[in-house]
Amino acid sequence: MAKDKTVFTCSACGGTSPRWLGKCPACGAWNTLVESVPEAGPGKNRLSTPQYSGLAQAQAVTPLAAIEAADVARTASGIEELDRVLGGGIVEGGVVLIGGDPGIGKSTLLLQALDALQRMGLPTLYVTGEESGAQVALRSRRLGLDHSQVNVLAEIQLEKILATVEATQPAVAVIDSIQTVYSDQLTSAPGSVAQVRECAAHLTRAAKSTGVAMVLVGHVTKEGALAGPRVLEHMVDTVLYFEGDTHSSFRLVRAIKNRFGAVNEIGVFAMTEKGLKGVANPSAIFLSQHSEPVPGSCVLVTLEGTRPMLVEIQALVDEGGPSPRRLSVGLDRDRLAMLLAVLHRHAGVACMDQDVFVNAVGGVRISEPAADLAVMLAITSSLRGKPLPKGFIAFGEVGLAGEVRPAPRGQERLKEAAKLGFTVAVVPKANAPKKPIEGLSIHAVERVEEAMEIVRGLT
Repeated sequence: MAKDKTVFTCSACGGTSPRWLGKCPACGAWNTLVESVPEAGPGKNRLSTPQYSGLAQAQAVTPLAAIEAADVARTASGIEELDRVLGGGIVEGGVVLIGGDPGIGKSTLLLQALDALQRMGLPTLYVTGEESGAQVALRSRRLGLDHSQVNVLAEIQLEKILATVEATQPAVAVIDSIQTVYSDQLTSAPGSVAQVRECAAHLTRAAKSTGVAMVLVGHVTKEGALAGPRVLEHMVDTVLYFEGDTHSSFRLVRAIKNRFGAVNEIGVFAMTEKGLKGVANPSAIFLSQHSEPVPGSCVLVTLEGTRPMLVEIQALVDEGGPSPRRLSVGLDRDRLAMLLAVLHRHAGVACMDQDVFVNAVGGVRISEPAADLAVMLAITSSLRGKPLPKGFIAFGEVGLAGEVRPAPRGQERLKEAAKLGFTVAVVPKANAPKKPIEGLSIHAVERVEEAMEIVRGLT
């Protein structure tokens, strides 16, 4: 598209300008003009262009009850933990957006997945916009994929990428990364809001019209969110985030959005010399190995997607200064302040002059409120200097009135704890099983003070 036909649209009022201005001429807002593709004028049918051909024909209106509901066909990627996060495998015509910090392993995991799919007989395409073909080949050698037949294209121009996809017809195509791709229809630089939005839209339409599964790699900002417009996450079917410390050997892939599976599902990987390997028992990496119970440690049974997982919560309570600190890693800091207030009001445990530090072992992030009871018990244990019993677990949401509320799928949590050898559990009364679980002594509580009394009796 010629440069003089480029338009700039105001994100505040929707007005347009033929050139960029610091101030919108229509509404007067500053820094709101974003480059965009102009709409087709009279006599120009935009749906006749190749990138919109999949949307050109109108569909007949059909009652919902008359539409046959069929299960979505999935293709296993060959990496069990990745399939778990995707909801069972790769969906034909599905678009996946995966983001994470630089160097955390996005390209490594996708290259391993493409190689596994290629070995199963499926054609694949790896489009690299940040590395040369030689650099991708060098990484494949390091991963032990010496004879990999994955097709590699080093290209960042959208039109050439779409032409290659149409010509080669891969089952799965990886675009690494969407921020490097640009379209000739826009004059802005790769990575700009307009380029990312328009390129992602074209790739998504191509995936839906051809049945090619697209995986887009996205950069993240300093705050950890995906770079570019938020509409990018709305366009795709699945959004995955890499989590974990780059200095640790463990990585977590979490599904933030999934039209074909459960959200908040996680896959756990270990970084090795031969790439990322799935972890069969993720609870083992989130539990510290203490020879004897130590004060300030409580094991929580959390739920990540469909998987019950045991995580150790550690707390350290120490004498503070004039302004005591409250710091949490892997847990909500504001919720920690609320729990300390509930602990003081309803259980008589005062930490107002103490520094309180809480940490979830292994770099996992816990967002569910079922961690409340375990956090409070760990804080109390550290404050009193008395460890909780060996083989002890707890979970349950705590309200401002001091009540202990049930957690979803409590039976599965308890069975997972019993399977891993835990013997004592303090849980909400509503989560107490009707039939006893072999090897597990369960104490059901309704209020925080009851939980504290039970723990005092056990220690």
